[in-house]
Amino acid sequence: MAAMDALFLRFAEIVGANNVLIEPADIAPHLAEPRDLFHGRAAMVLRPGSTEEVSRILKLASETGTPIVPQGGNTGLVGGQIPDMSGRAVVVAMGRMNRIREIDPASATVTAEAGVVLQTLREAADAAGMLFPLSLGAQGSCQIGGNLSSNAGGTGALVHGSARDLCLGIEVVLPTGEVLEDLRKLKKDNTGYDLKNLFIGAEGTLGIVTAAVLKLVAKPKGRETAWIGLNSPQAALALFRRAQERAGSALTAFELIGERALDFVLRHRDGAVDPLSARYPWYVLAEISSGRSAEDARTLMEEILGDGLEAGLTEDAALAQSLAQQGAFWHLREEMSWAQKPEGASIKHDISVPVAAIPDFIEQAAAAVARVAAGARVVCFGHMGDGNLHYNVSQPVGAAREDFLALYRQMNDAVHAVVAAFGGSFSAEHGIGSMKRDELARTAPPVALELMRRVKTAFDPAGIMNPGKVI
Repeated sequence: MAAMDALFLRFAEIVGANNVLIEPADIAPHLAEPRDLFHGRAAMVLRPGSTEEVSRILKLASETGTPIVPQGGNTGLVGGQIPDMSGRAVVVAMGRMNRIREIDPASATVTAEAGVVLQTLREAADAAGMLFPLSLGAQGSCQIGGNLSSNAGGTGALVHGSARDLCLGIEVVLPTGEVLEDLRKLKKDNTGYDLKNLFIGAEGTLGIVTAAVLKLVAKPKGRETAWIGLNSPQAALALFRRAQERAGSALTAFELIGERALDFVLRHRDGAVDPLSARYPWYVLAEISSGRSAEDARTLMEEILGDGLEAGLTEDAALAQSLAQQGAFWHLREEMSWAQKPEGASIKHDISVPVAAIPDFIEQAAAAVARVAAGARVVCFGHMGDGNLHYNVSQPVGAAREDFLALYRQMNDAVHAVVAAFGGSFSAEHGIGSMKRDELARTAPPVALELMRRVKTAFDPAGIMNPGKVI
């Protein structure tokens, strides 16, 4: 106890007593994640306010063998930001490092600290006449450091890519306390290894991201959003191909949504309204963003909808008539994760397969789910344009929550076997964390695993960074 008290004082000296949390009620929000699947304990929570403070924290942690768990907005869904149950770990919460250091419209970049909330960054870019295209359901609370550490995807990835594709430069503190300051704005740079990409997607296992240079894009001059009813994923795929041929990069979103996902939102979210007068087995939420004009965006969307109806691919469609209605359409999509909670236990799958394989995957995965749990309810929705589906399975009506969750591993194995058969990934955008670490160890090529271990050892010789996560 005396040793821990002495260590506490040394950490407190770095960040100041007001920025150390030790009381159980103060620490509690940092010890559980949104799905309430992972829980942990921590010796303390530190809230650094500068890169220099993060450096001193990690240097001391390496010297004393203190486990460190970096944490952003605590919105991760695989347990990557939650400490283990040992009670030894120190959580480093990055929320105080929330300064936007620079917006440079001429270079189309923004330099932001790790604790900047994604929505805040998007609003700042908008005020500067630009767009930061990363868009997530959790953007009101997730932070830039966490977005990079998990290589977040979201609805804008169809055209603009994931967080990795939007990052030009990075500032990161290594476990030794050394600082890699590489906040360059260069879009082309072939001077050696691209070190920043080792930290993006590493989930805090190699160091702590403290700032980044991120790409901005021009704000569209016109945006049109449509909610489309269809009878099958095959029809949705054919519509996607036609839409891409006609609109190219102006097609900025193409979300596939199963009827049950919409049902849950309409049932459990106040104010949710079905955009169409009849129900359909499948829906698409499509968006056109034109750099030319509002008229161009409207024309493109109307042509896509007309093509779909003429080809017999779509059954009905609603074209948003106002910004408020656009927001209402997107709100339905963004609420689909949370609307599953009142329906009981849910077994989640964040998968990707080649876009062309999506209809066959959906058919074969449904059969696999039925073999594991008769009556289980598939809730499928996601980013069809980039092959990423959130293939979730809710418990059968009337089933016991505990009995259903006992099938978690069996259900994951069954669905992921279908994913593997199509050459897909069992972690498309949520990361590995604690949830999928063992599966990564079972399924990754041995050489790849060994290379990951070598990288981990080289960067974190004391083994203090987010132990038990990823690898």
